[in-house]
Amino acid sequence: MTVSFHKFGDYFPGTGDVRDVGFGKGKYYSLNVPLDDGVDDESYHSLFKPIMGKVMEVFRPGAVVLQCGADSLSGDRLGCFNLSIKGHAECVRYMRSFNVPLLLLGGGGYTIRNVARCWCYETGVALGVEVDDKMPQNEYYEYFGPDYTLHVAPSNMENKNSRQILDEMRTKLLDNLSKLRHAPSVQFQERPPDTEFVEPDEDLEDADERHDPNSDVEMDIQKLPDETSRKPTSNSTQNIRIKRENVEKELKDQVKYLFYQWIFYN
Repeated sequence: MTVSFHKFGDYFPGTGDVRDVGFGKGKYYSLNVPLDDGVDDESYHSLFKPIMGKVMEVFRPGAVVLQCGADSLSGDRLGCFNLSIKGHAECVRYMRSFNVPLLLLGGGGYTIRNVARCWCYETGVALGVEVDDKMPQNEYYEYFGPDYTLHVAPSNMENKNSRQILDEMRTKLLDNLSKLRHAPSVQFQERPPDTEFVEPDEDLEDADERHDPNSDVEMDIQKLPDETSRKPTSNSTQNIRIKRENVEKELKDQVKYLFYQWIFYN
């Protein structure tokens, strides 16, 4: 499942509308949350938390990949949202609260010093560490003037996302999620103990066979034990033998080919 919170407009390839929900077997596994200029922390969270909470409840993912694009921060050169760094990081904190494996990625962001601020703070959130707002002395200290602090306050830009539009969008998306009654769930499983698998006993192998340069190359493929009995069967090991002479011939042919290629190009 993919969920996208983004600025929607007349951009290529023309997707990203709230009505774009996927098709066929993938219908309703794509959620788009298009937002207008000036969205602030409160407005953003009023959509992000209920929608992502429902996703975690219905879809029950085994892992989450969260892209933390910083162009939604206030004051970004290209972005047009009005999020504070703390508001942006609250989304990371919220997803972390589900205790599901979480992979954080970067993304957009075109006011570089604010991108650095944001990802520094969110790294702290991911680790459960509160980062001091006062900027420490370092070789890049002057880039963060004139206040030399970690956080950036939102501006007074107009929020064009009305309460009515946000409520209607949230209702529509939650309704789409309610249609995923039989969502797949790929949960992480603990690795079974090694004692449940049958490993070949090297001591039982023929020593002469192991060291004979003219012998076949042998590879053992170990099958998983029968789910009903959890005991190895007589056919639990398949032996694939590859004739050594065939392997050597193929290697020689490859060496010849590379040699002729080298002569041709030199």
